[in-house]
Amino acid sequence: MGRRSASGALASAGRSASGSPSRGAARWIAALLGALCACGNTADAPRSARAPAPDGAALGPAEPDPVPAAPTPAVTAATAPPEPAPWPRARPPRVETDWCIDGVDALDEETCYVLPDAPTRTLLLYLHGIVPPGKESQQKTNFETVVSRAARRAGVAALMPRGKVGLAPKGYASWWGWPTGGRAYDEHAAPLVATFAEKRRKLEEIAGAPFSRVYVAGSSSGAYFAAALALRGGIEADGFGAMSGGGGRATPELSTLAPRPFYIGFGAHDTVGGSARALAGVLRGAGWPVRVAEHPFGHGAKEVYLDEAFAFWREHEAR
Repeated sequence: MGRRSASGALASAGRSASGSPSRGAARWIAALLGALCACGNTADAPRSARAPAPDGAALGPAEPDPVPAAPTPAVTAATAPPEPAPWPRARPPRVETDWCIDGVDALDEETCYVLPDAPTRTLLLYLHGIVPPGKESQQKTNFETVVSRAARRAGVAALMPRGKVGLAPKGYASWWGWPTGGRAYDEHAAPLVATFAEKRRKLEEIAGAPFSRVYVAGSSSGAYFAAALALRGGIEADGFGAMSGGGGRATPELSTLAPRPFYIGFGAHDTVGGSARALAGVLRGAGWPVRVAEHPFGHGAKEVYLDEAFAFWREHEAR
């Protein structure tokens, strides 16, 4: 006789002798069916949202949920790079003077200045040749134009103070000039240098910082005064220049001074060639670096002199 199915066995076991299921058997069957349903629901429940491994690949540990990236901090006024300081820091009130031509600024009634487009810590103190009085003159226009163009091209600041009446050579008593030697130098040089220092401080206030490098140069009468200051240690400078002038003799102070680069420029059609070469000989004898340049010019300030002077001075800045 064949085996009965599981459902048939359950039905037979639950029936009484009269053929009807007893109450206990009915409860037992209901409990068994509930357990089977619960197991089916568990097997059909969705697993975690993990993609199945490819065929033949081992199933590794579950990867952690990705951590969201931290937001990029916003650029605020506190984190933004600082703005560059204004250049120049402040300009003084406009000064009305006949001494300064258009294109250069007036520091005061007797001093002009030039500032380049970008900040600089280098200053040129330029001493003019003799200049006649009056609102306009070729001498004044020429040297201020030369200095302004050359200084801006070199990226340096420039001061152009006015000389004193009564110091020009004979026949030019009313012209502005400089004490080029002898008693005039002894009497006027130190007060003039003190005035230069005061004007330098005023320009430093405008620029917003002190100048760390200073050059002193001049043309004609100013060249002779610049040479006298260099030979006698009358002013502190990082380099000197004499254009269209600059004679001088060895002085007792010269051997005690630290050598400075000295540029000497003059025109082939000028009369100062001999004194310019003599100055070069004196300086070289004391161990000063010297450059002498002769150009096909006459007398007076020229841009090429300053261009060459700036290049020569800069050659010695890193030495």
